[in-house]
Amino acid sequence: VKMRNPPVNSLSLEFLTELLISLEKLENDKTFRGIIITSDCPGIFSAGLDLLEMYGRDPAHYAEYWKAVQELWLRVYLSSLVVISAINGVSPAGGCLLSLSCDYRVLANNPKYAIGLNETLLGIIAPFWFKDMLVNTIGHRAAERALQLGLLFPPADALQVGIVDQVVPEDQVQSTSRSVMAQWLAIPDHARQLTKNLVRKPTADRLLQQRDADIQNFVRFISRDSIQKSLHVYLEKLKEKKG
Repeated sequence: VKMRNPPVNSLSLEFLTELLISLEKLENDKTFRGIIITSDCPGIFSAGLDLLEMYGRDPAHYAEYWKAVQELWLRVYLSSLVVISAINGVSPAGGCLLSLSCDYRVLANNPKYAIGLNETLLGIIAPFWFKDMLVNTIGHRAAERALQLGLLFPPADALQVGIVDQVVPEDQVQSTSRSVMAQWLAIPDHARQLTKNLVRKPTADRLLQQRDADIQNFVRFISRDSIQKSLHVYLEKLKEKKG
């Protein structure tokens, strides 16, 4: 699955919806046992959630958007397929969330390709289920530090802390991902799927039990004047950079 939403593969509502439909089709087609998620945008895996979906809109839109973000996470995190992330570009925030949802992560060895949950740098906070998944992946103390400081890890650091499983030369990301896929597909599907569910279901259940409350919290938080001002400042900076 190659993500193509130029220029930065931001996870807009339209893009999230298309990605969800694609993943659902693949899951329902029994000829597929695994998928590799990668990017078709040079140098960028995904810049994460689309800030334009969270700025200057009405509460109903914020709620619809956040529900789609939840849906994507649940779909990937609990997928019966083997899901490998071939990270061939920078992967902050929602891009990191998408990668963390996968079973295995291969990152290109380019110092520009940092990965992490950097929400605090934008004046927003990572929701509890982002946090839970990061803690599950890199441990409590490393996650606490990474989340508070909004750390973006370059490849060597990402490997050391465990946010990715392998760092390889850029031209080997796809071939390595296919080799890893072969290793995972050598395991009988039913045994692997049940084990995945055993490990991941408690984390997913925390969100499933609180989905509506999580949406309401997001809408309340993102609608605050102070948060809207922070997003405005950040979006203006982005415009200046482009200019």
